[in-house]
Amino acid sequence: MNTHIPPQPVDDPQAIERIEAESVNAAWKRKPLYEARKKIFPKRAEGAYRRFKWIVMLITLGIYYVTPWLRWDRGPYAPDQAVLIDLANRRFYFFFIEIWPQEFIYVAGLLVMAGFGLFLVTSVVGRAWCGYTCPQTVWVDLFLVVERALEGDRNARIKLDAAPWSANKVVRKAAKHAIWLMIGVATGGAWIFYFADAPTLLMNFLHGSAAPVAYITVAVLTATTYTFGGLMREQVCIYMCPWPRIQAAMLDESSLVVTYNDWRGEPRGRHAKKAAAEGLVLGDCVDCNACVAVCPMGIDIRDGQQLECITCALCIDACDSVMDKLDRPRGLISYATLSDYSDNMALATAGGTAPVNPALVRTPDGFVDTVKHFNWKILFRARSILYMGVWALVGVGLVVALLSRDRLEVNVLHDRNPQYVLESNGDIRNGYTVKILNMIPEPRVIFLSISGLPGATMKIPGIDQPDGVSFAVKVEPDRLRELRVYVLQPRHLISETTAQFRLVVEDKSSTERDTYLANFNAPEMK
Repeated sequence: MNTHIPPQPVDDPQAIERIEAESVNAAWKRKPLYEARKKIFPKRAEGAYRRFKWIVMLITLGIYYVTPWLRWDRGPYAPDQAVLIDLANRRFYFFFIEIWPQEFIYVAGLLVMAGFGLFLVTSVVGRAWCGYTCPQTVWVDLFLVVERALEGDRNARIKLDAAPWSANKVVRKAAKHAIWLMIGVATGGAWIFYFADAPTLLMNFLHGSAAPVAYITVAVLTATTYTFGGLMREQVCIYMCPWPRIQAAMLDESSLVVTYNDWRGEPRGRHAKKAAAEGLVLGDCVDCNACVAVCPMGIDIRDGQQLECITCALCIDACDSVMDKLDRPRGLISYATLSDYSDNMALATAGGTAPVNPALVRTPDGFVDTVKHFNWKILFRARSILYMGVWALVGVGLVVALLSRDRLEVNVLHDRNPQYVLESNGDIRNGYTVKILNMIPEPRVIFLSISGLPGATMKIPGIDQPDGVSFAVKVEPDRLRELRVYVLQPRHLISETTAQFRLVVEDKSSTERDTYLANFNAPEMK
């Protein structure tokens, strides 16, 4: 029973239209492992959360479509596309950062940060990722914009869908699906621009001279975007995405989730005066079904937490608008924690007004105000601190590693057969394949030298320099140069069958250097 907020007088209770909407995905109905889709016609919502979703949609779509066209000057020897996954040359460019294949640990670190960031967000504000920034949610919102523009809002779409086929219906349906396909093409087109110079690829694509993989990629992404965003929609979240089943482990009694405060709304009813005449006191819920009508997942939040709920909060906007019309407090549906909900439920059941936790923002009757109250302690509990700590630790580690990494490397491979060669003058020769990596977009002169092997000299075919202990090697920008290097040591200076020495590469203009500890093999000396 609602004991703390009696129903407010309403001049015209019928002014709140009751929407004939039933939950398609019902919490109280046991479902099979898979159920065919029942079409949902979500009503357009208005309010703070809907406006926030518009902003998020514009930002995320803007980032996705605009990013490939941003330029970043790296000099004359490197591409000027700000974000580029150059598969042909095995490079990843992100503004001033350049990642080589052997540096994939940085990408792995970003994935770890993304994972723990998702854990942190979920533990604090529930499935906010799903409700606001998931690509499936963003593209479904975009498809719904098109659908509403061409077919009208909920009631108009229901009528059009049920009406017999006519010229008007064919035109509207065809236009909608055509625009959906165009969005799919734009989605696939934007994706391929991340893998090549965007302006060049666009011209080649339009002229039919792009690589076949580009057309295949656009076709596949067009089909998936059209199918997932236009035809399957909530089925993707319910049956294809694993996160609804995983996120339950991320939540606890202090996590914010979209909640119907039935301690305030029940018993629900539309006729407060009639109920009062019969000695009944109704809750604030007038059973208008506005929350059900706006839900893109087709659920009734009043049935409690459900796997299908993506916490988009559109039901909060719908309910708040009804409460405003009835001159009743907002927050019948709100973001709330299980802890606050349980406290309020216990207080409502007991009919008392003493606050359970005086530190919380409360109504005059002692109930937690779930609209004005945000308990910052949820950010400082063990789970949140653990997620934030790991996320920050990995982030700091990546930054330090990026700032301190060398852009010059050497890799050496000793010949396996033969392991050594006896020269005509008695010297012992070992052969090596040396790879020098110049990981900056500028040409460099790299000095290759040996140390730690008495009397040894180097010979490098293809470099017009006399044999010695050091060679000046020109390396192209952002390239690997492979050399055949022979190391020779006089036989009389050899004291063991295997000796170690250092191959050193150094850029004397930048003081960058790298060292490889190599083996020198020789026959057993008698």
